[in-house]
Amino acid sequence: MIDLPGILATNFHRRRLLQVGAYGAFASALNQSRWLRGATDGATSPIRSCIFLMHYGGPSHLDTWDMKVDAPAEIRGEYQPIATNVPGCVVCEHLPMMSRLVDKVAVIRSMHHTMNNHNSAMYEALIGRLPSGGDKELLGVDRANDFPSIGSTMTYLAAEGKLRAEPMPLTNVALPYVMRNVIDLAGQNAGFLGGRYDPLQITTDPNQPDFSVRELTLPGDVTARRLSARRDLLETFNVASERHDSSLESYRQRAFDLLQNANFKRAFQMASEPAEVRQRYGRHTLGQSLLLARRLVEAGVRFVNVNDRSANSQNTNWDSHETIFPRHKELLAPADQGFSALVEDLDQRGLLNSTLVVAMGEFGRTPKINGNAGRDHWPQCYHVLMAGGGVNGGTAFGSSDSIGAYPDTDPVTPGDLAATIFWRFGVDHSQEIHDGFGRPFRLADGQPIREMFS
Repeated sequence: MIDLPGILATNFHRRRLLQVGAYGAFASALNQSRWLRGATDGATSPIRSCIFLMHYGGPSHLDTWDMKVDAPAEIRGEYQPIATNVPGCVVCEHLPMMSRLVDKVAVIRSMHHTMNNHNSAMYEALIGRLPSGGDKELLGVDRANDFPSIGSTMTYLAAEGKLRAEPMPLTNVALPYVMRNVIDLAGQNAGFLGGRYDPLQITTDPNQPDFSVRELTLPGDVTARRLSARRDLLETFNVASERHDSSLESYRQRAFDLLQNANFKRAFQMASEPAEVRQRYGRHTLGQSLLLARRLVEAGVRFVNVNDRSANSQNTNWDSHETIFPRHKELLAPADQGFSALVEDLDQRGLLNSTLVVAMGEFGRTPKINGNAGRDHWPQCYHVLMAGGGVNGGTAFGSSDSIGAYPDTDPVTPGDLAATIFWRFGVDHSQEIHDGFGRPFRLADGQPIREMFS
């Protein structure tokens, strides 16, 4: 992660879209639905930003956006379906706010991969590639071999002039936690591209009354004039030095740019946001993190990772191996409030079409409820929500089988999702980047899901 003051101080095939919620009695209506869409030519304008929300631990697809109301009780679970603003579509009863916005979201119901452990599954979900270390519970961060995160790759592309957008001093922000499972989870940094392309990592709670970002705060005795003088002095030393480190200089340059950029500094001033807006997002960490993500997008940040929960266990994130229904109920309330507020807010501000919002976990949960009234890890089939960015709202792409165990139609991989995000930014996902050994890699090995966009 980047420490700015420290730098200064120390020197499958897819061809049709299915209506959301094809369950039981709704199936025939959905087959006739006006919301059923065929393939499009994908001729949409490139997006400007992406907000990537990760629900760490693995929410249950069966108890949220892919309910199986006609399945046996040990599959169906305790939650009841409720109607939405899309005829024939239902969602979980604990998503009442999102139920009124289904016409603005699309659901992938056939996401799948093979990583059963949190650390490896998170790497694949965030990166879109198999981790080189395999399916390990304590897969660590290996910068020399890890592939860069999507946001870090966007920072690299921007620095190289390969991103079709005006240059910005800040491309990628992650907040409000670094996700950990004993060790930091791989997939959250720039990997083999190097630390200069890491996200600006925020590790303070935007919901706190005294929220501030240390990385953007000058020491009390350092004025803007003194900062400028220090910069001039460093440039003088760099010119005179025979050991000029261009990589370190890029850190310094970025640090100075951010510390002197009033626009970005204002984005972090949460207290300036109207009280009613903050209440709509929810006065909790997730809600205020999503509000901060919207403020960052307005300021010009291209990629914002919002991590819902930081540590892994039954009672700290979505990993509900026991008593899943009371635990998920607790977690769904802020998720419903914050995500619905974000979609509404972006829409009202005219930012939804230019901002792609993605919400997902690293995997889903087992179709069958276990002996502890919970559900276990299940990467074989789960869901992803997408809003904005030109996505066809009120639709689903792909489907799962009758018990939500495996993709039934149009299977999707994390690699396909990564390719889709790059494509929506106007970036050719097949172009190559190189690791520290000079080996070439495509940005994404999957294929964009163009049919989801109009």
